[in-house]
Amino acid sequence: MKKLSAIALLLALAFAFASTAACTTKASDTPNVKAALNVGAAAPDFTLPDADGRAHTLASLKGKSGTLILFIATQCPYSNAYNARMQKLADDYRARGIGVVGINSNSTEPAAEVKQHAAANGLNFTILKDPGNQIADRYDAQVTPEAYLLDASGKLVYHGRIDNSRYGVMVTSTELRDAIEATLAGKPVEKGEVKAFGCSIKRG
Repeated sequence: MKKLSAIALLLALAFAFASTAACTTKASDTPNVKAALNVGAAAPDFTLPDADGRAHTLASLKGKSGTLILFIATQCPYSNAYNARMQKLADDYRARGIGVVGINSNSTEPAAEVKQHAAANGLNFTILKDPGNQIADRYDAQVTPEAYLLDASGKLVYHGRIDNSRYGVMVTSTELRDAIEATLAGKPVEKGEVKAFGCSIKRG
């Protein structure tokens, strides 16, 4: 009886070990998984269509002094609360060499809706549609609005929120604007990453 119990115990241990090994995934087992874009890394070029279906590359939209990429939405109340502030950033920094690019990665918001939303809210910077949320995945963007600031060489120098409050009257820190000013002045960005908040990107 004791011998049978010992054999059963050994079999159970062997099964547990085999299950653990089978569930363990090494980096080499997932060659197609791409790391998120980290601060300090060069942003890869990409091609996406605008709301009219015209294709644009990141390289064609970049500014001579830097590029601001904003993941935005049409229906998210957080993103909509920032419409005027996002347009103000585009207006304030266009002449200073910062290109502003919006990206809509929500599978629930079609291109026609993106176009109508931009017109209704006076957003005159280029807004691209991200079919299959490929660029959101590549950048590891999670919410709207979420900002990525590239310097003139295309290196990511800031990632995160635009400022600290959905409500304009309650803003006490402007990390994105501070990062743009530092980049234009040729200085390091003091806070390279501050967690963004908003609505989750609706992936397809």
